[in-house]
Amino acid sequence: MLLACLYVDNIIFTGNKPAMFKDFKRSMIQEFEMTDIGLMAHFLGIEVAQRKYEIFISPSGYAKEILKRYGIKNYNPVNTAVDSGVELKKGTKASDVDPTYYKSLVGSLRYLTCARPDMLYGVRPISRYMETPNQSHLYAAMRILRYIKGTINDGLFYKSTDNFSFVGYSDSDWVRDLDERKSTTEFTFFMGEVSILTPVVISSASM
Repeated sequence: MLLACLYVDNIIFTGNKPAMFKDFKRSMIQEFEMTDIGLMAHFLGIEVAQRKYEIFISPSGYAKEILKRYGIKNYNPVNTAVDSGVELKKGTKASDVDPTYYKSLVGSLRYLTCARPDMLYGVRPISRYMETPNQSHLYAAMRILRYIKGTINDGLFYKSTDNFSFVGYSDSDWVRDLDERKSTTEFTFFMGEVSILTPVVISSASM
């Protein structure tokens, strides 16, 4: 099996039979003007460190760019992405928060969640208010930036092992949406060695 991912003019691929890699590269180079740059180390802002039985994926470089872009240099880092007890809702009056600025910030944070699923719990609710953001929404987004500052080198760690387990957790906030009275259910799954349990994949759904 060979899996290939194409983004504009960049291709990354992997598979379970190394001999297929040479055949694939040879056929692609014959058809297109391409350059083989070797083992992947960086792709679309995501840094990849590979060893024989380990892969670590981190968006630290992109995260640093975001912190610089939104002026978080002098802010103190925090240990959690969301303040305890925070409940966001739609604004009832005009706000001085620029929607374009807010959308750009939230979009940057959403891209980071590709390799930082620990941020999803905080990024999900602020994504609901991109049309009419207010100061409470902006504060929640800036809180996530401060969390990133304190965890700048975090990422996903994959380790090859035959001794693995699959563990899942779920919970619901039971109609905590203050605007539409919907419930949001969160799922967290761990797959890996019993002692490590990595990586983490999180998804959410509103009902």
